[in-house]
Order: sequence, then structure tokens, then C-alpha cells
Amino acid sequence: MNFTLQIWRQKNQNSEGQFATYGVQDIPPDASFLEMLDVLNTDLVKRGEEPVAFDHDCREGICGSCGLMINGRAHGPNRGAATCEVRMRSFQDGETIAVEPWRAKPFPIIKDLMVDRTALDRIMQAGGYVSVRTGGAPDASAIPIPRMVAEEAMDAAACIGCGACVATCKNGSAMLFVAAKVSQLALLPQGKAEREMRVERMVAQMDAEGFGACSNTYACEVECPKEISVSHIARLNREYIRAKVL
Repeated sequence: MNFTLQIWRQKNQNSEGQFATYGVQDIPPDASFLEMLDVLNTDLVKRGEEPVAFDHDCREGICGSCGLMINGRAHGPNRGAATCEVRMRSFQDGETIAVEPWRAKPFPIIKDLMVDRTALDRIMQAGGYVSVRTGGAPDASAIPIPRMVAEEAMDAAACIGCGACVATCKNGSAMLFVAAKVSQLALLPQGKAEREMRVERMVAQMDAEGFGACSNTYACEVECPKEISVSHIARLNREYIRAKVL
């Protein structure tokens, strides 16, 4: 398969960026999107040109490191898949593909397609943890938890923190990310002791980082590679109100 790529190139946060056009040939249909970029970079290096910088790590849809706007969609055309899981057979042979970094104020561009997502880490540091003594694994397993509660907590914990929800939101909101992290702990007994402190600190840090507000367009749920439900945002709102009232 052959493709024309329009890729955003930007030296650093303070420089102006622009699209550059490249061609790639003989890409296997089963190659991942990142493997296709590897082929492009190999060709660029052979020609003495600077390779395209992009984030990646596990390449198995687990770590959340990868994240690109592909033809205007976070992570590309496939639902429930991170960029690294997108296969080139999802595109038409000869297609022109536009590739951009996440576009959000709290995600400054480092270089080309790489952005600084440490704002999400700082939100987690603000309260996304359990510091009370809960005992070892056998002790935790001894606490009875209804199956539906456990399943819902696991659904929230599936969030990989890639930032697609922020990038696809017209307001640059991180509500789905924060909601997933608050929800997974608020549902479990081990997380209830700090629930008020947690939600207040994480929401305050989210606002301090400059993320926008949620206006319920549901775009975040559509583009989330783990298909995190917006119902967790409703729980986040309830947890926040509860913390302010108690």
C-alpha cells in the first residue's frame, strides 16, 4: 500500500510549525500506524533528513504513550483502539493522511508530533492514590465487593491516560480522565477514606493546569481507546458536590 502523509513538523514549543508532505510505498496492510512511521523515518534518515518525532512505548495499547490526530480524529479511524493498534488496512491505498499532535493548551508541543502530557501526571499526584493502610493483598481480597461495583471500578481503571479525551474535546477538557481516576477509587472500600480530599484536589489541579470545562458533547467517550463511559463524569460531579457539602 502507498500513502501520502501530511505530517506536522515543529522544532519546539516556541517555533512555528507547518505541514510537510512525504510519500511512503509498499506498506503492508497489517503494519501498524507507528510501524508505517518507522518506515518513513528510516527513509528520512537514509536521505540525511531529520526523522519525525513521535511518542510510543509498549505499542500494545496499554501504556498510553502514543497519541496522534489522524485525519482529524484522535487515534485515527478505529473505535476502541490507540494509535499503535491502528492497522494500515484501515485506510485506502493511495490515500492522503494528515497527522498532527494533540492540540490542547495544557499539552505544549515538545517536537513534531510529541507533546508534554505531564499535566495529567500532576493531576494524579494531587490525589489519585490511596495512602491509608489497607493491608496486603490477602486482606484486600477479604473485603466483599459486589461484582457490579468491582466491574465498574475496573472499567474506570482501564483508562491509560493517553489524553485523547482532551485532544478531541472542543474545550480541551480533562473531565473524562479525572472522572475515571476518581471513579475507580471512589467505588472501592480502600478509596473511600480519602474520597473528599481526592476529588477536591484533583479537580483543583485540573483547573490549575488550564483544562477546559465539560459541555457534554460525548466526543471524549467516542474517541477514548478504552471506551470509558461518560457516566463516570456524572459520578465525578456527585463526588465533588458531596465533598463540598460534607
